[in-house]
Amino acid sequence: MTQLRREHGRLAVRAIAERADVSPTFLYENPGARALVQQAVADSKSRHDRRTGEKHEQIEASWRERALNAEAELTRTQNEVLVQRQRIGELMGQLRDIDGMVPGESVQHLTTQNTTLKRRLQQLTLEHRKLQERLEGARTNLRFFDKRIANLEVQLLELQQAEPADPRP
Repeated sequence: MTQLRREHGRLAVRAIAERADVSPTFLYENPGARALVQQAVADSKSRHDRRTGEKHEQIEASWRERALNAEAELTRTQNEVLVQRQRIGELMGQLRDIDGMVPGESVQHLTTQNTTLKRRLQQLTLEHRKLQERLEGARTNLRFFDKRIANLEVQLLELQQAEPADPRP
């Protein structure tokens, strides 16, 4: 029985009988042997029950800790959802305030002004384009006249050099 305990073997009448090399009937019929076997089996069961109870408690403690962590996370998540809902409510209120600040007539007035400003922008863009074209034409004319003046000056100089010097004293 001591060897079976050391080897963590199962303490049962058949296992003890095989180890002791006797028949199970002998252990049952011999009152001293039967008392020893019953005591060893009872001790083994109580030890086994204790170990099983300890393992069960460890597993239960692990699950209890997981449950507490899950509850804490659930509480945190619910608080976060509440904060987000409040923020959404505030933003929705701001949107309603903006809608209230611009009555229907003002929207129509702003739309009319916007259309008017777009037309004015088109007119100014057209005028700007025309003025750009006129400016480009004026620059071209100026370059042409500068060349023409330069040519006339050259001709004048050539004529002055070609005329005989006037011998007037």
